[in-house]
Amino acid sequence: MAKAKVKAKSGLGTLNKILFIILIILLIATVVIVIVSPAKVPVKEEVQGEFEDVAVIDEFTPGTYGGVEFASVDDVVNYYVECFNYNKTLTAPYTDNGEKKNYYKLLGDEKLNVTELLIEGKSNATINSLVPGIMGGLFSGHAKGLPPAAEADPLTDFRDDGTIPQQESHLLPEDVLACNVVDNGDGTITITIQPKYAILSMADQDSQGRFFNVLGDITGTVAQISVLSFSTGDANDNVKVRYAGGTGTITVDTASKEITAADYVMKVHLDVTHANVTVIKDKSATMELEYTNHFPASDEWLAETGVTRG
Repeated sequence: MAKAKVKAKSGLGTLNKILFIILIILLIATVVIVIVSPAKVPVKEEVQGEFEDVAVIDEFTPGTYGGVEFASVDDVVNYYVECFNYNKTLTAPYTDNGEKKNYYKLLGDEKLNVTELLIEGKSNATINSLVPGIMGGLFSGHAKGLPPAAEADPLTDFRDDGTIPQQESHLLPEDVLACNVVDNGDGTITITIQPKYAILSMADQDSQGRFFNVLGDITGTVAQISVLSFSTGDANDNVKVRYAGGTGTITVDTASKEITAADYVMKVHLDVTHANVTVIKDKSATMELEYTNHFPASDEWLAETGVTRG
């Protein structure tokens, strides 16, 4: 597909915006926890190589599902890529804030949730009560095609300032830690895929970046936060992002290869160490995040973003 010279909607870029929101939450939380409990608690920093990537889904069993034979994990991944690519050729009419558009037929929502937030190794009820309000005020999703995706419009579905096309999947069998297939008995099958973990995942460059809407390079975003510095080292030394344990669950009509439903749950572990925030010095924080895309997005959710079908 030829690359169109059309500017995408998301000024800063949705994924950098997500990271910016995450860091703002961490900074606000750090200030709050210091006010509530100023005593510093030693935090054990993760040793490189200590993390073990484990499957969180059932093991694949070779067989015929919905009339399709799967002899190996490679077969499952290749079939998923084939279905993904076909579905990203399908479009439908939409109205976006009064303007007629031709978007992907299958559009999904996007949501970002903080599932755990620790400052100096401890949880705090005051911080936890603040997070939903901060998230709601700073992050609002918009409709997207199947991930990885930047937009709902095939013409603007490019990551990294238009350099990485997302109209086709680039997922490889070697990117997958585990997968399985279920025959639903109604002409559809459900494929579940868990990609291998990645550190500081980059769009289209690793196992997570070829499956999810990952955060990408965080250096520029961190640099934009003028009140943040580090007691030792720089952002590369003190801001660590690990992707692991996320899955995609995709239902396919095997007669047409059309994807009828899908849920992508990307899980992210973020560490910030030796952070200075104005007068607050040398603090550490960890956060667990879930970024989800559900397909198809409901009419109600789309309407909240200004989009209607037809």
